[in-house]
Amino acid sequence: MTFYEKELNRIRSIVYSSEEQVKTVIGIRNYIKNNCEANLNLDLLSNIQLVSKYHLLRLFKKYYGITPKQYLIDTRIEKSKEHLINGMSVTETCFAVGFESLGSFSTLFKTKTGKSPSEYQKEQLSRSKINLEFSTLEDS
Repeated sequence: MTFYEKELNRIRSIVYSSEEQVKTVIGIRNYIKNNCEANLNLDLLSNIQLVSKYHLLRLFKKYYGITPKQYLIDTRIEKSKEHLINGMSVTETCFAVGFESLGSFSTLFKTKTGKSPSEYQKEQLSRSKINLEFSTLEDS
């Protein structure tokens, strides 16, 4: 085997191991995104991809810069914004996106957005009314 063949094999082993890592974290991210309302934890996520939960934690942090738990919270907050804009109550939204406590939901929502869920909802509803009125004026 020549030097170049050895180098190619060495590089190939590095690339393919990274490819598997990328597939693992993308699979977990997609699972979280599609099942964020479920009761997800690191043990469950690691069993889905058949990796150690500590290895999964390191990989996810390496590729996304945040932990799976942080990604889950961010995903739930984004989904809750959609529900609030569509007129769902704060309590219904809290449970619909997978939070178990209205207090923790409200605290996390305010931490992430700077507004309480009800303040956010009122602001979005008033914006949509203004946009609707403005578009009606333009059509006249």
